[in-house]
Amino acid sequence: MDFRRIGVVGAGNIGTGVVTDLVLHGISAVMVDISEDILQRAQADVLKNVRFAPLLSKTLPRITKEEAVTQMVLTTDLRDVASCGFIIENVTENWEIKKQVYENLERVMPAEICFGANTSCISITQIGSATKRPENVVGIHLMNPVYLKPTVEVIRGYHTSDRTIDILLQLFSRLEKEAIIVEDMPGFVSNRISHLFMNEAAFVLQDHVATAENIDAVFKKCFGHKMGPLETADLIGLDTVMRSLDVLYESFQDPKYRCCPLLRKLVHAGHLGRKTGKGFHVYPDA
Repeated sequence: MDFRRIGVVGAGNIGTGVVTDLVLHGISAVMVDISEDILQRAQADVLKNVRFAPLLSKTLPRITKEEAVTQMVLTTDLRDVASCGFIIENVTENWEIKKQVYENLERVMPAEICFGANTSCISITQIGSATKRPENVVGIHLMNPVYLKPTVEVIRGYHTSDRTIDILLQLFSRLEKEAIIVEDMPGFVSNRISHLFMNEAAFVLQDHVATAENIDAVFKKCFGHKMGPLETADLIGLDTVMRSLDVLYESFQDPKYRCCPLLRKLVHAGHLGRKTGKGFHVYPDA
């Protein structure tokens, strides 16, 4: 497959990480979002990532800022991805928004092009239903920071073909990533479990059992986790965690996925975690 140029739809935290990973490995990226301001911030983040990534991982290639700039195209026009050999979609965890994006991609992209749907909890089969090529839609649950994670949870939808899986594996080979392939159910493996973990930590905080610092410290110091559950939620974005829990609750109709009221309150207050400088913790340098 021709992986010289990849379309990246959605320039948030994950999309920015995807573009960083691509340009570090010599692949050009067409980055699409709804405003020039978002795109300029995303480009600045990519250039910062490119500078520091080799310091964080000895295996990552080193490229200059100038080289990175030449490998990025920023656009608000989805039609600009038409020449890309693969699409990685990272828009917000909202079905109506995702559905519209895939309907528009269907009109823009040649029939043989595959779509990698990056989603926390939405069914890949459901996403595929918004296209006329469900066999070409595969789930890729990318995690932060994308360029430092050597493994990706890959979700096979009901119609996902072996050809699509093989194409994705070829791309991951270029990016030096391993795929763990799972079947399609809302939340898949990682988020069906991890969101319960983060949500219950929020309930523990709400019940004044411990401070946010001590809740996270238990899991870092007693269990050896690199990050505590509340820190992880802040990194993901509390709005994304809340929406994912809502998808899980709606999908399974199981009260164990009921979003903690404190978590929802923080989202309504605009305290979304690292990206806003405050969530369960405060981030003065954000």
